[in-house]
Amino acid sequence: MGALPDITLDLDLFVTTLVTVIVIMDPIGNVPIFLALTRFQDEAARRRSALVATAVAGVVIFLFALGGRQVLELVGISLESLQVAGGLLLLLIGYELLNPTGSSALTSAHEGANVALVPLGTPLLAGPGAIAATMLAIANADGAGPTLSVLAALVIALVVVFLGLRFASVLARVLRPSAIELASRVLGLIVAAIGVQLLAEAIEVWVDQGVT
Repeated sequence: MGALPDITLDLDLFVTTLVTVIVIMDPIGNVPIFLALTRFQDEAARRRSALVATAVAGVVIFLFALGGRQVLELVGISLESLQVAGGLLLLLIGYELLNPTGSSALTSAHEGANVALVPLGTPLLAGPGAIAATMLAIANADGAGPTLSVLAALVIALVVVFLGLRFASVLARVLRPSAIELASRVLGLIVAAIGVQLLAEAIEVWVDQGVT
């Protein structure tokens, strides 16, 4: 029998992916939206909605995680181009978190609507920002260890998101609306900072090596 391959996890990539995905999915900031969308459901149905929404988001995220590199190669997109697109997108998401305008379309669910699939699972949880961050993390993962680090971070991030939705009613009672809004603003600032960092890294590569 051959020796087992040496798999070394990438702690930096793990932490970066975990924080980025959790911040983008914003489980605390989505508590009011989740409660509004599930207002016609009893507590048991609300728990099922939290599980289904997280599962749908997980399927979407992992599809892009596993096929992201192939998609980039297929359409001829460089890592730096993805970084710029992802950075700009994160800046927009951060701006929206810092200056929420609300959306009546998201909170106008009617009784009997399967809100766990749309809009909870996607695009609220697995939206363009989370997808771009996932594809970028996988593109930065060179080898089995870093790839496993990214996948592990995604699993933990989804668990955190599920717990946030699962206990949304408790969080709503414990946290005042102003506290939830403050948390969303702080997360928005972090998202914007991550976006700026991605842009800066891509521009640095372009300056040194040229646009590819």
